[in-house]
Amino acid sequence: MNILVIGGAGYIGSHVVREFLDRGYGVTVFDNLRTGLRENLFSEARFVHGDILHSRQLRDVMAGGFDGCVHLAALKAAGQSMLQPEAYAEANLKGTINILNQASMTGIRALVFSSSAAVYGSPQYLPIDEEHPKEPENFYGFTKLEIERLLDWFDRLRGLRYGAIRYFNAAGYDTRGRIGGLEMNPENLLPIVMEVASGMREKLSVFGDDYPTRDGSCIRDYVHVSDLAAAHVKAFEYMREHDRSLSVNLGSETGVSVLEMVDRVRALTGKPVPAVMTGRRAGDPAELVASSSRARELLGWEPSFSDLDTLISSTWKMYQRQ
Repeated sequence: MNILVIGGAGYIGSHVVREFLDRGYGVTVFDNLRTGLRENLFSEARFVHGDILHSRQLRDVMAGGFDGCVHLAALKAAGQSMLQPEAYAEANLKGTINILNQASMTGIRALVFSSSAAVYGSPQYLPIDEEHPKEPENFYGFTKLEIERLLDWFDRLRGLRYGAIRYFNAAGYDTRGRIGGLEMNPENLLPIVMEVASGMREKLSVFGDDYPTRDGSCIRDYVHVSDLAAAHVKAFEYMREHDRSLSVNLGSETGVSVLEMVDRVRALTGKPVPAVMTGRRAGDPAELVASSSRARELLGWEPSFSDLDTLISSTWKMYQRQ
């Protein structure tokens, strides 16, 4: 089996590539290396330098013949998307349309899509399942939801099966230390805390300590990136076996507060991690926790590395190496 991983040199993409390689697949990585890193490329995988905004480049690589494709190439900063919607429309929407058009023309019939819990917006109930209303509150989430709608039409009209994987908060690193580079310009809490612990930044800003949660800080659901990667392989295999598309949430189903994360990082690293309380950020819900029951039912997926200590320790080892 041969898989094309678009965006395979990035943080999540490199873990997805590693998982496919570990399971014996032939892998080709297609990446423009704007946020992906050469250090994240593996010698066992073929690499093609290209951009999803260039249809001819996509056509040339897809014409090589693949059993499936994984699409992880996107701009992903929710706050930035509200300031630069033009860039997000071009990269996420136009880029994906190019991928779908070329996949359709070259005979690719299974696509795993890196989606997001941002399609849901603020929770109307918890835990969030796949039937939760989809009302994104930032342009990034809007692009992910629109792509899912495009996928549904290509499924109906062209027989292109898709697996939409809605991540909650990806964290951690390969526990065997096989990923080469740190995530560029991280937005999530754990790598930012690690930057403070390792001296890369002076302090952590905690955005709000007066939420209706157990310690006043926001609660989020963190899932280890290797667990996410395993789900991509399982989604592809599900589509191959059942000739059917699917959409699933991926989370640990366990909420961790900002202050709990910081305290545990202090305990495991022995670093002080200075933190200052600041005001709430607009649009930050008090709590986001996933229901991953559909992923368990359809894919047999269970998180193996998403406990808090493994998330922290695997990330700390990476920062110590750097």
